[in-house]
Amino acid sequence: MPADLDTALTNPPREVYAARGLKKNYDDGQVQALRGVDFQINEGEFVAIIGPSGCGKTTLLQLLGALDHPTAGTLTYKGKSLAANSDSASYRAHEIGFIFQAFHLLPTLTAEENVQIPMFETGRSMKERGERAEELLKGVGLEARRRHFPAKLSGGERQRVAIARSLANEPSVLLADEPTGNLDSKNAENILALLAELHQSRGMTMVLVTHDMTIARRAGRAIQMRDGQIIFDGNPSNLSLTT
Repeated sequence: MPADLDTALTNPPREVYAARGLKKNYDDGQVQALRGVDFQINEGEFVAIIGPSGCGKTTLLQLLGALDHPTAGTLTYKGKSLAANSDSASYRAHEIGFIFQAFHLLPTLTAEENVQIPMFETGRSMKERGERAEELLKGVGLEARRRHFPAKLSGGERQRVAIARSLANEPSVLLADEPTGNLDSKNAENILALLAELHQSRGMTMVLVTHDMTIARRAGRAIQMRDGQIIFDGNPSNLSLTT
């Protein structure tokens, strides 16, 4: 038996998310954002969810992050229902790291203080929070800018602070919603390279929402959506066949 096949059989991939018949309606059912979605995401995967505005990709990301709950169907995280979880805040604080298009940094806090925000949900001391924030900012190349306020940082630097913040509590999963949407091409490329390096070095499960086909092709797997349904799930290099 080939070594890689033997490894796959003895160490099957561990399921992180599983969706079955997932639906999400708004406005008393008049808007169907998701129309019966099925998929599984395994530990360590880098998945891009791609599609035009209004296709349901951001709604899906919000469900993965327990920022909202499905109207019908099931969505599990490591075998447990997210909808049945009575402490969604704890799940978001300890299991999930979020990266948004708009950065969402507090303007009255320094880069270092912004990175510390998720750590207030933990038992870390002030000293430990400061050391952790400094370590994370160093990891994204911003150690020298840690005491700067967001207004004094470029767009690319602000997104790096947001990425450092998303890693504060050592999450299992990183969820990114159009993380390069507000950046110029050079900064966008730098952020994508940083995310790819984080995925590779930390083995994190990463789900990135984008409307950009070139960004989706940077992932290991692409899920393409249209009108609330999945129309393609596979190797990103084959995306052109579905457009």
